[in-house]
Parts: sequence; C-alpha cells; structure tokens
Amino acid sequence: MAIEHDFFGLLESGPDGSIFWSENVEFGDQSVTVDLTAPDQDDVSQAALDVAAAMVSSLEAIDLAARNAMVNELDNRTSEVTEYLLQQQETLGAELEGLLSDVSGDVHMDIIRSMQLMSMTILADEHGGADPFAVLEYALDPDATDDVLLVNLSSDAEVLSVTSAD
Repeated sequence: MAIEHDFFGLLESGPDGSIFWSENVEFGDQSVTVDLTAPDQDDVSQAALDVAAAMVSSLEAIDLAARNAMVNELDNRTSEVTEYLLQQQETLGAELEGLLSDVSGDVHMDIIRSMQLMSMTILADEHGGADPFAVLEYALDPDATDDVLLVNLSSDAEVLSVTSAD
C-alpha cells in the first residue's frame, strides 16, 4: 500500500507496513536531513502529513523557536543545555573558538548560535499525541555525532523538551 501527499509525493510502505521519506533541505548555508517515518502507515493521517509538510516548509521559524528554548534553559544550572555547553567548553578547550560563527563574548550564547541543525525527524504516527512529533538534532561540531542536543516538538510545533543524546 501507499499514501499519496502533495508535498511528500507517494509514500510507499515497506513489507512491515512502515513508511519512510528522506530529503536534504537547504537551510541557510547548510543542508538539513529531514526524515519522515512511521512504523505503521495505518497510523498516519493526512492531517499528520499536512502538519509535517508545514513544519518542513517553516524550518527557519522552527529553528528559531528551538534555539530560543535552548536559551531559556541557560538559567537552570542543571539543565541538559547548560551541561552540554559546559561539556563542549571542557572538551574543545581552545578549539572552541574556531567552531564559533559569531564571537560576542557570551560563550554560551555564541555556542547556541553556532550550533548546526543537522536533522529533523518527523514521527508521523505521533500526530496529536503526548510523545514528540518531530525531533531536531543540533551539533556544534558536525563530525562529533555523539555530542548533540535534541529538541522535541509537539505536532503544533511547540517545544516539549531539550535533551542531550546521552
């Protein structure tokens, strides 16, 4: 079976009934991998696909909201964002400045501004549920695939949480 959608085209299901779509989307001066997935195509509605398409189309606004959510976590010394930033400073040491795209003197803000949006994974079967509908993956160093922050979004593009990949 398959699902047809104006934005995603024909989404064919695999032998196990799952669907998967992947595309590289140009965003600013980088390419972001966008994946849409669901373990069972019967759990994916047209409304979920419409929301997913809107999210992909408004990636810039979603990225801004995600970064603002990271900034909001800076006041909490035990937040995963703060811990991530401190760990990046400790691990990278003098190399950190070379990864920063803008140096303002506020190292934590500079790191958040310099992080790259690596990927967006849309869990199409979670539309309207309590679990994340989309997960954005950010990294300061694109080659350090384990050192990432994940921003979990609801199907109405609200930030649910920001977590580290650990």
